[in-house]
Amino acid sequence: MTPTRLAASVALAALAAGCTAQQSAPSAASFPVLAGADKCAAVTGAMVGAAPASGKWVAEANGVPGFCEVTATLNPVSGSNIGVVYRLPGAWNGKVLGFGGGGWIGNIAVGTAAEGLRKGYATLQTDGGHPIGNVWDNSWAANPEAAKDFSYRAIHEMTVTGKKLVAAYYGARHQKAYFQGCSTGGRMALMAAQRYPADFDAMSAGAPVYTLQVQTSSVLRANTFARPGAGFTAADLQLTQTSALNACDANDGLKDGLINDPRSCGWDPATIQCTGAKNASCLSGPQVTALKAAYDGVRAPDGEWAMLPMSRGGEAGWAAFVGTAGTGDATNGGGLGGLLPLMFDAPRPTLPNFTLANVQQVRRSQFAQMYEAKDPNLRPFFARGGKLILWHGESDPGPSPVGTNDYVRAVLSAAPAARQNMRYFLYPGVGHCAGGPGADQVALLDALDGWTETGRAPDVLIGTKANGSITRPHCAWPNVAQYRGSGEANDPASWQCVARRT
Repeated sequence: MTPTRLAASVALAALAAGCTAQQSAPSAASFPVLAGADKCAAVTGAMVGAAPASGKWVAEANGVPGFCEVTATLNPVSGSNIGVVYRLPGAWNGKVLGFGGGGWIGNIAVGTAAEGLRKGYATLQTDGGHPIGNVWDNSWAANPEAAKDFSYRAIHEMTVTGKKLVAAYYGARHQKAYFQGCSTGGRMALMAAQRYPADFDAMSAGAPVYTLQVQTSSVLRANTFARPGAGFTAADLQLTQTSALNACDANDGLKDGLINDPRSCGWDPATIQCTGAKNASCLSGPQVTALKAAYDGVRAPDGEWAMLPMSRGGEAGWAAFVGTAGTGDATNGGGLGGLLPLMFDAPRPTLPNFTLANVQQVRRSQFAQMYEAKDPNLRPFFARGGKLILWHGESDPGPSPVGTNDYVRAVLSAAPAARQNMRYFLYPGVGHCAGGPGADQVALLDALDGWTETGRAPDVLIGTKANGSITRPHCAWPNVAQYRGSGEANDPASWQCVARRT
């Protein structure tokens, strides 16, 4: 999950304006554009208007065709050091593809870019303005410029400079610009659409950590399960999940280990509460109370979510992000602990004694105003024809799908064009960005490209498991997949999209 560390720091402040001034976008028939190792060797400071700058040719390997790798450090203002990696394939399809990060870091891993490179995209990546390291470490945020970089500037600078480099390298401007990101990368996608609507033509934003409600939820969940007797073992979580599935799995017409619409599932954990001493077949009273709080969520006094609700049916995977054992949260409150010096004067609260008033102060902080990508007004992005695919795993134990549901509703209210230019998909049984028993492998890049090139928005995305064990259609919200009652379960034709109950 952790991307590799940026290996080189090469100054590339800007590309010479003369490199692109007389270039025009070629017709689709002129692609692919070919540029090999000889062209890569010619990437110099003189070529791009900054010194030093050079490219390294990476030979074809593991199914990834040869590409020119250009690394750089961008310094748009004093104190800003944005590491970028551009990978330029030998056979270019005329399009660029940017990527977001995860946790509190960017993503410069070649594995992330591999699919795009195989399909001929020139790829754009960044470390987010600080070296790749522990995903929960945000000590760098004490530098105001580094905080701005990660919040919004790094992706923009990566993109503007990358487009210029691509034009100089291939001698042709890009035709389309796409972006993909999940978790922090999903927040980065929304931030780009909100602040820089001209940067990308189409984006996919998965499980977006778009407000600090994700972090406050992490803290309050851990504190809920830390109450006396409220901690869960792995077996307790599995018991809970099995009971929820027994109650609601078949609501979509097929008992297959997935709850397609968890918010329509009213299973009450009190049905498995122990009548005597706690044993392997039941839950204690404090455990049932903690579960109900996790399912319901908690509102702050201002009406905003302080702890976002969690979904029934994915409990066995909660411990990856939630301090369910009752011993605290290994993620340091999703990184919130490292930000407390920026938000509170001494004496500061500690995570175990966090209050709803503390939650409200987090949301009112200057850091939150800079970092959160909650603006629902995407009219400028949609007015340019921008396309947005939002998606979220229903069993995500990190950012709750309820938060993304709220954002989608807000966008639809603020920007009527969203009904044509935005699609939202919920993936049953899928965890944070991937994992879980659900169909978590979806051809999102092809969906973005197909929508952009044909103008036909996707109303169904087909998901699979990497091992081929399951295939399911994911219906565009507010619809949900319902089994027709007959036919092979792994045949999408055996399902139909119907209106959700919630």
